[in-house]
Amino acid sequence: MSTSTLDPTPVGTKPGGPLRGLDWRNYAIYIGFVVVFALFAILLGADGFLTGTNLLNIFRQTAIISIMAVAMTFVIASAQIDLSVGSTAGLSSVVAALAIGSTGNALFGVLAGLGVGLGIGIINGGLVTFLGMPSFLVTLAMLGIAFGLAQFITTSAPVPILNDTFNAIFGGGNIGPIPGLLVWTVIAVAVGAVVLAKTRYGRQVLATGGNRVAAEYSGVNTKRITFTVMLVSSLVASIAGMLYAGRLESGRYQWGTGDELSVIAAVILGGTSLFGGAGSVIGALFGSLLIGLINNGLILAGLDNSQQQIIRGLIIIVAVALARKK
Repeated sequence: MSTSTLDPTPVGTKPGGPLRGLDWRNYAIYIGFVVVFALFAILLGADGFLTGTNLLNIFRQTAIISIMAVAMTFVIASAQIDLSVGSTAGLSSVVAALAIGSTGNALFGVLAGLGVGLGIGIINGGLVTFLGMPSFLVTLAMLGIAFGLAQFITTSAPVPILNDTFNAIFGGGNIGPIPGLLVWTVIAVAVGAVVLAKTRYGRQVLATGGNRVAAEYSGVNTKRITFTVMLVSSLVASIAGMLYAGRLESGRYQWGTGDELSVIAAVILGGTSLFGGAGSVIGALFGSLLIGLINNGLILAGLDNSQQQIIRGLIIIVAVALARKK
């Protein structure tokens, strides 16, 4: 009597168990975060790394980068880039501060700050969408324009904000024991994650970045998608600028300087493809937190600035290399 040669392994299950089919690189940012956190907890526990105050400071210090990273995830997932977010934040902070100083009205300051983001977003989106200019060059030029304009209208001087309502809402206040900046971050990440993963618009963003021609043939208005992601990126950057202004009670042209690099690094570390077509808002949040975690740990370790820069760069290179897809 012959023995059956049928394979009892269920269809779709690879030999070696179900975990064999998982690509651990999809979770590299979370693994990296846990590893770095555990390492610092062991080495720097005696230096106050694990105290509630220090951990809350990490969240607070990375909050504005995390918020901008949400919008940047959509930009990069659609195969674009926005280098002007840091300068837009700085310009928004000083315009909002000047508006509040001249009127004493917090609402007028908010509208003025948002107007900066709206104007820059329309210019960036229009040049990229309708004139076909590369987003890298358009936003690089806007970086310089916004920075220079913010410096010019303030004559390089800080603009104090004495409106307690504005300062409390935009980063300076708390909701009970919870910092307001943390609330802003949670709201931004929750909205961004749902829109990207669960809505038709999110799928169209990924389709536009993955294969623009195929997306157009399937009925996606890729020009509209490109315009809106650039517009929203600038609007979110203007909110970030007001968060800087509210937290530090002044508008300064320096606020946001260099943030574009940290934001892009957080998004790429979080698993969003630099070439478009894939993105993760939650991953971008953890990318931002990982950068903040590294900065905090290196400072507690007593390293000078040059050593921090070297180690920070090496860690980011290793993290990106490990997360790279085949």
